[in-house]
Order: sequence, then C-alpha cells, then structure tokens
Amino acid sequence: MNHGRQNHDVTPLWLNVVLWIGAAVLMFGAMEYQDRTGPTKELRGEFDVGGTAYSYELIRSGDSRDDASVVIPSPGNDVAALLYYKRYPTSDEFVTVPFQSVGTEMVAALPRQPSAGKLEYFIVVATPSAELRIPVSEDETVIIRFKDPVPVYFLLPHIIMMFFALLIGMRTALSAMFAPHNMRKLAWVTLGLMTVGGLILGPIVQKYAFGAFWTGVPFGYDLTDNKTLIMWIVWAAVCGLFVWKRMKSVLTERVSVILVAAVMVVVYLIPHSLRGSELDYDALDEGAPASEAVRTGQPR
Repeated sequence: MNHGRQNHDVTPLWLNVVLWIGAAVLMFGAMEYQDRTGPTKELRGEFDVGGTAYSYELIRSGDSRDDASVVIPSPGNDVAALLYYKRYPTSDEFVTVPFQSVGTEMVAALPRQPSAGKLEYFIVVATPSAELRIPVSEDETVIIRFKDPVPVYFLLPHIIMMFFALLIGMRTALSAMFAPHNMRKLAWVTLGLMTVGGLILGPIVQKYAFGAFWTGVPFGYDLTDNKTLIMWIVWAAVCGLFVWKRMKSVLTERVSVILVAAVMVVVYLIPHSLRGSELDYDALDEGAPASEAVRTGQPR
C-alpha cells in the first residue's frame, strides 16, 4: 500500500471556485500593499488654502526621453507656487522653477535625466496668508527616478506572468491546505511562470530600463532582482523534491508547499524597486558616459 500518497479525487466545483476566489483576494491584497509602499508610487496628500483642501499626487517615476511634469491643483489666481529640485544624491544647490497655471492646475517641469538618474524636489505654495511646503517636513523631499522606455512586447508579458505567478502560487497553497490532488501541477505552473516572467523577461525589462540585465546577487543588492531570485529558488526546490521523491507523505508535501507560498508572499511584500539602479552623478561629472555611471543596487 502507498499510504499518504496523493489520491486523484476531483475537487468539487464549489470548492474550486472558492479556492480561486481566495487566491485572487490574497494576490490582489499583496499587490495593493506593494503598490502603496513602493518608492515609485505617486506621493499623495493635500494642502489647505482658505479652508478648502486640495489633493495632489506627486510623481516619483519619469521617462528619460521627456521632462517630468509636476502637477498640483490651482487654488486661484492669488496663489503662486515654486518647484525646488536638484540631482540626487548630490550636494548641488536647489534650482527654482515657477509653476504655470494651466486651467484648474499648476504645472512645472523637472528636466529629464539619463536612465537611473534621480532628482529630489519639493514645492512651496504661496497663499495670501502663508507659505505651504509640500512635503510639510523641512527635511523631506520627493525622489523621482528616470528610466529608459521598455518595449511593450517585453514589458506586458513580464507583468502578466508575474501577476499569474502570484495568483497560481496562492492557489497552490490553498490547494495544499484543502484539495491537494492538483497541488503538484499548480506548483510546476507557478515555477514555469516565475522562470519565464521573472528570470527571462525580468532581466530583459531591466536591461531596457536601466542598462543592466541583472543587478542582484552576486553583482549588487537590487531587492527586486534578489526577491525574484528567492521566489524562484523556493519554488524550484519544492518542485525538485517532487521529482526526486524525497518527501515520504502527502502531509510533508503539503506543508512544504504552504511554507514556500508563505516565503513567496513575504518576499513579494518587499516594496518594488528598493535599492535599484542609481546614476552616480559624481562619475558622470568626471566624464564617464551615463551608461557606465549606473550603480547596480549597492547600498550606501
């Protein structure tokens, strides 16, 4: 007898639907958290003029081909605003640019930077009664990073595959908990999506955007690359154990899959683009080409 091995029961339709819904909820929750905490997400807030609150979204990601427009609401003709910016991280003096009124908004431009170049900026809004700083804290600025364009035929499949890798990874974990008969198949699909979307298309996207295929271990400390590698390793490990039949029971397999999925979630929740590629302005000022002055995720 083969006690503890997988049976071939079919998951009831109602349970299958519930598990897919649960996987989708977990996936969207993780994606929403990552989106809200990522360093390229727009900085949202509001300022008050005359008792009226005005909401804004300040950009933190730009295209290296174009100047980046900073837009805030216009409270009226008696209100002016100045944009202060400098290259980051440098000891440059801040450059001042006045906002221009465009309909119901005020707009100022940040000069485009080479790929991986960053600017830090803040805004001062002058009202009849006071000057308002955005962000409010005197020691806080907004950081924007520029990147080269990525062809949609690489970027879109990369995004879709990473999206489904997380979805099916969550579904694999729920399968391990409640309906393990198709757990192995789902684990292999997750690994396949991670391989193509993360380890093949991911570096291609990285190369187009910042000039390097890989900026994680052993070449750097880019957390996006490193967390992709960690997720791939844990799924490859559990699938490898399936093949080598080192697990003696379904219970061991189920626990292993659940642990791997937990690692995937924890790693995925690390904000995207932390310790990413960064232009070394000192090297650029010394005459190095922009393509050779990009740091590969080295910590300060």
